[in-house]
Formats: sequence, C-alpha cells, structure tokens
Amino acid sequence: MSGYDEKRGHRLDDGDPFAAKGSIVSAFDAFPKAKPQYVTHTSSGGKWTVAMTILSLCLVWTELARWWRGTETHTFAVEKGVSHGMNLNLDLVIKMKCPDVHVNVQDASGDRILAAEALYRDPTNFGQWIDQRGIHKLGRDTHGRLLTGEGFVDGTQEEGFGEEHVHDIVALGSKKGRWGKTPRLWGREADSCRIYGTLELNKVQGDFHVTARGHGYAQFGEHLSHDAFNFSHIINELSFGPYLPSLINPLDQTVNTVPEKSHFYRFQYFLSVVPTVYSVGQPESYSSRSIFTNQYAVTEQSAPIPENMEMQMIPGIFVKYDIEPILLNIIEDRDSFFVFMIKVVNILSGAMVAGHWGFRLSDWVKEVLGRRRRNAGHSQGMLGAKGDAGYED
Repeated sequence: MSGYDEKRGHRLDDGDPFAAKGSIVSAFDAFPKAKPQYVTHTSSGGKWTVAMTILSLCLVWTELARWWRGTETHTFAVEKGVSHGMNLNLDLVIKMKCPDVHVNVQDASGDRILAAEALYRDPTNFGQWIDQRGIHKLGRDTHGRLLTGEGFVDGTQEEGFGEEHVHDIVALGSKKGRWGKTPRLWGREADSCRIYGTLELNKVQGDFHVTARGHGYAQFGEHLSHDAFNFSHIINELSFGPYLPSLINPLDQTVNTVPEKSHFYRFQYFLSVVPTVYSVGQPESYSSRSIFTNQYAVTEQSAPIPENMEMQMIPGIFVKYDIEPILLNIIEDRDSFFVFMIKVVNILSGAMVAGHWGFRLSDWVKEVLGRRRRNAGHSQGMLGAKGDAGYED
C-alpha cells in the first residue's frame, strides 16, 4: 500500500517509519517499537546487557534457594490440654557392674518408679565406648565427627537436627527408632553396665538418679563397699518424648569421669524441658506435617563429697528435670509456586529497568565528557592560530 502525503511532501509506503499504520487501538500502544534498521548496537550496551544478565541470574538463584529453604518461624504459647505422661529415653554406660547399680525415678507427685524393671541392662566394657583420650568412640568416623546417618552440612559441623531444616526433622522423625546392640566383650572384662530403654513418666517435675546398691534407699541386703564406687559414665542418649535417635540433644555423647581415688562423687544435671512441635506448613492447613517432641537446656553441678556426709548427700548420678508450661512451635512455611514466579518476574523487571537507566546514564556521561574534550581541543586550536598570526605580523 502506497500513497502521497501532501503535508509532508513525500510518499507513504511500507518502508516509511513515519507512516501511520494499524487500527485505532494501535494508537494506545504503550510499547512503541522501532524497525531494526533504526537500532544501533554498541559495545557499551553489550557490556551492560552481560552485567545485567549475570546480576539477574544471581538474584534469581538467591530467590530460588530462599524459596526452597522456606521461612522458619518460632512462636511460644501456653500448652493447651491436659497432659498426663511423658517418655524418658535413656542410654547410659556406667563404670560399675550391673548388680551394683540401682536406677530410680522420684517425681513431684510422690510416685517412685523402679526404673530398673523397665530398662534393659547389658554388661559391657568401658573401654569399648571411649578411646584413650576419653572421647566417645562408637558412632564417630576417623576424624572424630559424630555419625548419625543424616549427612554433614560441611567439613566441620556434626550431623543431626541441630543444623538441618525443619522438613528434614519431620521426615526423619516419622521413622521409628531402635536401640543399638551392645558391643560384644570378645574376652574383655565386664567392668561396666549399659542401661538403656524408655521409661513412662508422669509429666511433672522429677528426679532420675543412679545410685550404688544399698545406698540412697532403705532396703534389705548388704551395702556395696565404698571402694567399688565409680560413677564415671557415658550418656549416649537422654531425651524426652518419642525416641528420635537422629535428634541431637545437649547431653548426648557426654563423657564424665571421676577423678582418681575419689569414690564419693555426685554428678548433678538440671534440665529445663520445653515441649516442641516441628511443623512443615501452617498447622491448620490440610497438607501440614508435624511431629511432637521435647527440647531441653541443661546445667551441670558436680563435685566430690566427704564420706562422713553420706547421709546428707548421696553419691551417684542425679538428673533433675522440670517441665516448662509453654509450647514452642517451629514452623517452616514456603510460598506457593505462583508467588515465587511473581517474585522472579519482579526481580527480572527491576534488573532490566536498572540496567536501562544505568546504560542511559553512562551513555550521557560519556557524551558530556566527549563534548567537553572536543570543545577543549577546538579552543586550544583557535588560540594557537591567533598566536601564530600575531607573530607573522
């Protein structure tokens, strides 16, 4: 289609960039386009394009990583409902023979639980559990790092839930834990006792303690000789709630030994237990997954006691626990894929606009500097010409 524009004095054809084309709607086009022959590619524009592309990829990758991890929120609330019981999971190795050790629980309700009837006891050798440096030996690799089967975060951190995401905790928490087997003696002397299993406790303040035979409670039978006391111990597992062997607790892998020639020794651990719920997704949503467990903080106060004070202070291992009246909710939530795509589009749009204005600004600065340089060179040439003319006169 061609014609003649009387006002402009030239013909209108398909190649004329000033020709009015399209329907009336095209007049409202907010995205005008230029023909390829009127577009100039510059080296500075290419540099800005490469820089903005790299920046956009970095920002998108960061947003993808943040979206994949999700956001983790911690909230506290008063625990609702009426609770009655709670499990205590214990795996303890003490450097005394099994018949010489008594295990009991006394809680604030006045109940005395004979833990020895509910827990397993296996004779073992103390040297099978720690090395010559006094470090827990079983369950570690050649570098001394703890092995739980959950994978290392990096070359220095240990495994376990302490460095994992909530979705990993929930996924592994759905697996039922089993107690490991006691190592065979292979001809070694059974100088220690491994006490392990799960106890059902009242969910009130209590005291779990390990004492020597004939000490601590009035009972029939001879008392164990004081020379046989040795409450050196290894805590492989001490947790409350469901048994989750992959969950690393503060007292797990604890090695505590009695100084030489100090038979009367009292180990005390004070625990503050906090009920905790790990959730993936909001708890009220249909697809939410949660596990209930308990965390605790611990303080140790251990010291030798004089033999003449046995009636007032009994040697042994005492774990005093208190239940906090709050519930900790740890929720990992993630935006929907649609919201994630909107954020990606916003990132790309912002990078393009920033790159465009950066290119325009740098091009303007370059043009201004070039113009000043040309003006300075032209002025010097005129002064030189006047000087030469005066000399010739």
